[in-house]
Amino acid sequence: MNVIAILKGKGKGVVTAKSGATLMQIAQDLAKLKIGAVVIVGDDGKVSGILSERDIIRVLALHGPIVLEKQVGEIMTRNVVTCSPADTLNELMQKMTDGRFRHLPVVDNGNLVGLISIGDIVKFHIAEVELEANAMRDYISH
Repeated sequence: MNVIAILKGKGKGVVTAKSGATLMQIAQDLAKLKIGAVVIVGDDGKVSGILSERDIIRVLALHGPIVLEKQVGEIMTRNVVTCSPADTLNELMQKMTDGRFRHLPVVDNGNLVGLISIGDIVKFHIAEVELEANAMRDYISH
């Protein structure tokens, strides 16, 4: 299974924000939408960063609540690891494990086309394993 299959199942909607938003605005969006990360895009719509719940906790622990007034552009992860629509589940799991993060923006020809979370990968991996198990049961019973 690859990223295209995951996006077909979950949709291509991505919550984005501009780097001028405050950390408080992003934290409120994450809470309201019950999501774990927001992709930060430039005026051209290209990925310029990502901000996750973990990022917010880290800067709060280091600098206290005053940091909530800062712009996201000062705090976001700038070197964003992305994936392509053709990447496989195994490639995604390897990238997430190596980088110790839980969200991968999907970029195709430089354009943001989706966001894959570790939850998406687990859901689709379980479905894939169940499909294989059912196929084996059918094969054995016939």
